[in-house]
Amino acid sequence: MDRRHFLKSTALAAVAMATPRWLISAPSSPTKERNFTGRLQLSFVPYELKLRHSFNLARSSRTTTPDVLVRLQYDGVTGYGEASMPPYLGESVKSVTDYLASLDLSQFNDPFRMDDIHEYLDSVAPDNRAAKASVDIALHDLVGKLVGAPWYKLWGLSPEKAPDTSFTIGIDIPDIVRVKISEAAPYNILKVKMGLDRDMETVEIIRESTDRPICVDVNQGWTDKHKALEMCNWLAERNCLFVEQPMPKEMIDQTAWLRERSPLPIVADEFLQRLDDVRRAYGVYDAINIKLMKSTGMREAKQMAELARALGMDVMLGCMTETSCAISAASQLAPLAKWADLDGNLLITNDCFDGAKIINGKVTIPADRPGIGALPV
Repeated sequence: MDRRHFLKSTALAAVAMATPRWLISAPSSPTKERNFTGRLQLSFVPYELKLRHSFNLARSSRTTTPDVLVRLQYDGVTGYGEASMPPYLGESVKSVTDYLASLDLSQFNDPFRMDDIHEYLDSVAPDNRAAKASVDIALHDLVGKLVGAPWYKLWGLSPEKAPDTSFTIGIDIPDIVRVKISEAAPYNILKVKMGLDRDMETVEIIRESTDRPICVDVNQGWTDKHKALEMCNWLAERNCLFVEQPMPKEMIDQTAWLRERSPLPIVADEFLQRLDDVRRAYGVYDAINIKLMKSTGMREAKQMAELARALGMDVMLGCMTETSCAISAASQLAPLAKWADLDGNLLITNDCFDGAKIINGKVTIPADRPGIGALPV
């Protein structure tokens, strides 16, 4: 079946009907002997992620996240990827599937020429970051399987250096916040969504139950730099580690002012997309939050982390609501990060992959699985 016929047969109205059975209908492990004479074959299908709780932010709320699952096959081996599309990314199932349908990866007969493939992905259309990330993740999974090694080993990283992950407590009414705190018992750090009038109330409810460290994500919800500084001072007294994207990304001077005075590190999220943005963040933020769906995948995410560290900035590794496919891919980079927020798979009820785990609150990469370490279930 060619790509265009596949796209037509996968009606966008049936997004929620995609099943994991599609994932396991193709080979997924390398054979012992290989001539590397094939060509890359791409296929994809929409998939709707169902959230355990309503995901409430300062500017939006949702109960599902659109997603597209990707397979990249070569010489009997399959690599898996995905594109997750929360609304603020500006992508949709249609934009992702249109982009993927426009690709002709069959022109490549050597998946190890990753630079050439990524150059082609960027040349086809601008933006489309999550769509490009889905192919990047699948390509890394495929190449890792072809050589029989996980990417943290190929990159020379030490998995024991991966940090604890935070677990997200979204904006909600007090009773639901308490339920979420109970669900977060296995995790050592709590991430608190802020940006509304009851920010202090949410933190106080958490402090009634636990003294575990928190980090806060304002999602651009504070617009007054003086009030933002007051909140940073208040949070510093309540065992808070950092404040993520406190002000709108356009308020660069105000954010730099806040950073100079805040007792807590200020982390860029919405401000930051790809590699070129890292230098723009320097001097305005103390750290950057790298997400595969914004960076176009693992390749550029690693470059961003290395540049930030060279500039003396800290690195946070984050995610969207995603399956264990993309979470496992991000986990391969976790040893480069000071902080991690890799709980996106824990926030959904229909994860169709098994991969990286959180053990004693720590991001734990599957040591015996090549590629990104995720398997369809």
